[in-house]
Amino acid sequence: MDLNNYLELFIEESKEHLQTINNELLNLETEPENLTIINEIFRSAHTLKGMAGSMGFEDLASLTHEMENVLDMLRNSKLKINSEIMDVIFKCVDLIEKMVDIIEQGGDGKADVKDVVMKLTLIQDPSESILDNYEPKVNNEAELVLDEFQLSVIHEAKKTGNSVYQIKVTLDQKCVMKSVRAFIVFQTAEEFGEIIQSSPPVEQIEEENFEHSISLLLLSDRSMQEIQKQLLNISEIKDVYVSEKTMQYLEDCASNSSVDNLKNDKSIDQEELNASKKKQRSKTIRVDIDKLDQLMNLFSELIIDRGRMEQISRESQNTQLTEAVEHMTRISTDLQGLILNMRMVPVEQVFNRFPRMVRDIAKDLDKKVQLIVEGQDTELDRTVIDEIGDPLVHLLRNALDHGLESTKERISAKKDEEGKVTLKAYHSGNNVFIEVSDDGKGIDREKVLNKAIERGVVSKEEAKNLSDQQVYSLILSSGFSTADKISDISGRGVGLDVVKTKIESLGGSISINSTFGQGSTFSIQLPLTLSIIYSMLVKVAKETYAIPFTSIVEITKFSKKQETTIHGERVIQFRGQVVPLVFLKEVFQVPTDNSNNSNEDMFIVIVKKGNQSTALVVDSVIGQQEIVLKSLGGYLNNLLAISGATILGNGEVALIIDPNQLIQ
Repeated sequence: MDLNNYLELFIEESKEHLQTINNELLNLETEPENLTIINEIFRSAHTLKGMAGSMGFEDLASLTHEMENVLDMLRNSKLKINSEIMDVIFKCVDLIEKMVDIIEQGGDGKADVKDVVMKLTLIQDPSESILDNYEPKVNNEAELVLDEFQLSVIHEAKKTGNSVYQIKVTLDQKCVMKSVRAFIVFQTAEEFGEIIQSSPPVEQIEEENFEHSISLLLLSDRSMQEIQKQLLNISEIKDVYVSEKTMQYLEDCASNSSVDNLKNDKSIDQEELNASKKKQRSKTIRVDIDKLDQLMNLFSELIIDRGRMEQISRESQNTQLTEAVEHMTRISTDLQGLILNMRMVPVEQVFNRFPRMVRDIAKDLDKKVQLIVEGQDTELDRTVIDEIGDPLVHLLRNALDHGLESTKERISAKKDEEGKVTLKAYHSGNNVFIEVSDDGKGIDREKVLNKAIERGVVSKEEAKNLSDQQVYSLILSSGFSTADKISDISGRGVGLDVVKTKIESLGGSISINSTFGQGSTFSIQLPLTLSIIYSMLVKVAKETYAIPFTSIVEITKFSKKQETTIHGERVIQFRGQVVPLVFLKEVFQVPTDNSNNSNEDMFIVIVKKGNQSTALVVDSVIGQQEIVLKSLGGYLNNLLAISGATILGNGEVALIIDPNQLIQ
């Protein structure tokens, strides 16, 4: 069987189980006595071990097996959870994640697990001698699948003081008659108790249809050491591995094949069996993101043709054509909503990795931190989801390192010892907002201003007229940092400008609010999707441009008489504010007809980024339209204030303006 066909599924499911383990471990730190949490972690680890073994990733399977043994002792109260055990298990999970990443990149999933396995082994038995040439025990067990009958036999045997042992016997490679040697093993094992199950089955062993190892499940009242010693005395036996299994473990093994067990139970009628199968069947399918991208591209072409048909319909005034186009518009609108929903992914996929990260950083900084996560169900386009992770990592690190005070400082300020960092997502219109806030020391306005003047970001004169939010936004300037010393946690002096650049490349914006001594909030605004956007079409001379609706505040008429100059800059008074004027004719060097009256009324489109506004001067406004964002390709990737292009209904190409680059 070609296991490569299952590799992608293995990687995806492994990541899901690892995420579950990480989340539940964090819950376990706050509720160390909660057996439900430990059982949940154990189940995920057990499934992960089974999958790794089935796929042939032995290092991964053996490491997970050792972690599973520790978890088994915890849930059976043979161990008591403490910070040292938690740290080792977290390290184990980190190593497993690394191995899965190696597999995803085409590797064999091998890694140096010696140190972690040694620590896991010491947790299981602190008295065990660990030598310099220590080698980790390999998981030599076959995956168990038990039916209800076998489980009931085990239950009865446990009542009479029997233990359940899983035994893996490896024959010598030079063994000539494997089946004969295997039956001697069976005979010897039966002297100690009752064999419940063998792998491979007896029929295969009789035909010598097996490799050089067999696995037995044995009920016995004798000790592991006694059984192992007796089996090792058999000639041509290379190795014997014996492990005791708990009832909970065996019940989990039985639950993994519950539907198969129903088939074997003659007391259950066909109707109940079908109902069980229906319950097990998933209502979702996995779809490659590349296929969704291809579907979106095809639909984008349909949107372009729809616009063209609408224009032809208006010009021809043919009633039947108009009705057909209107019907096509309704259907394509519904189809568009469906396709966009298929691409939407909960931000939970990104948020899930942060609790563990915050826990580790807080420990490194010796700070007590509570991470509050809200709005995990908020959905974003998959493209945006893939890009938003790194900026959020930077903001969270910044909040933990610079935002929150040390425990000593918080106590002096009469605050709770435990600092709070909140990660929140919510919808508003056609945008998603993600906020990272903390209840720390806030931003020191004067310190930021002094640093900005020192760096030449603003002059002393300009600094006098800046609002609080304008001052806070200065920390987003390139290379700007108010940190007294460089820290590995928040980026070794790299400023928040990298966050700003990434957010703006996604068509979003970032703003900052802060109260000194009380905390700060960084708010990110993002479009729901990057492929199809609503825009306002405008004319500049004979050229058509599209301005995204997400940036537009208002559109109004403008006369040249309203224009004034401040410090050499052309501005306009608009609703009590002084707003800079940007003439798109000049920015894009559009050829104009000199016969036009310079005092003729024009239009201004007020656009906003954070708390800053700018008025874009255009000749006329065509109207709103849904457009498809197309890349300009590798040769035209550095055009000022242009984010892409679109094809209009008449076949004309219109450039899409990026207002963020025009706001001063």
